[in-house]
Amino acid sequence: MKKSIFAAGLLAATAAAMPAQADKLDDIISSGTLRCAVVLDFPPMGSRDASNNPIGFDVDYCNDLAAALGVKAEIVETTFPERIPALMSGQVDVAVASTSDTLERAKTVGFTIPYYAFENAVVANEKADMADWEGMKGKTVGATAGTYEAIWLEERVKEWGEGQFRPYQNQADVFLALSQGQLDATVSTVEVAEANVASGNFPGIKIVDKAPMVPDYVALITLREEYGLINYMNLFINQQVRTGRYAELYKKWVGEGEPANLTIQGVYR
Repeated sequence: MKKSIFAAGLLAATAAAMPAQADKLDDIISSGTLRCAVVLDFPPMGSRDASNNPIGFDVDYCNDLAAALGVKAEIVETTFPERIPALMSGQVDVAVASTSDTLERAKTVGFTIPYYAFENAVVANEKADMADWEGMKGKTVGATAGTYEAIWLEERVKEWGEGQFRPYQNQADVFLALSQGQLDATVSTVEVAEANVASGNFPGIKIVDKAPMVPDYVALITLREEYGLINYMNLFINQQVRTGRYAELYKKWVGEGEPANLTIQGVYR
């Protein structure tokens, strides 16, 4: 018994003598800067204004998170395929980049609760003979590699046994290919589809139909072992909603109407 008490006391004393391990949350606060990976060819979530300054829902969200932490925000432009590599290599602290919360990605990075949810639309070249989403069958379709939309489209092409799927490096390349007739159709978020059609930057495209996909819940991501930062960002997202800031950003960047519900009925979040 005495030996057990002595061993326990020694262990406690050793633990007390060890310095506390700082985590990414502490590092960000100490550095005075929050580095956010943001995709800037994905309006209205991320893009650049006439003066080449980053703008959009995700840009504002990063700025809000930095303000809550009491640090300055640094926007680091990434493409969709670069989001996780930028995080893993230490180029950024977090990604505020409309990242779908897939189980496969969760093997590599840590996800927060959702901060936004998308529905998806089918966008087609006006010369393609398409009246609804099923009109993509047998056509040449494409999307940004590795995205929720790309995975869904590639599965449909395999399921149909006809047509062709083409992956692209970024969203702008997808819509350029669509405008030039290299693609017959793509699937993108409703927000991005409406923004790109309205912009006039990609003539000859139109929204055909909504895609029959479940809502695409997206989250903030960081290194999966950074529990302190993940917990902080979860509370931050909660407060963005309950203070009305989420609705304010939705109205600013997306438009009138109710922002998407971030919870799933029957599931605790």
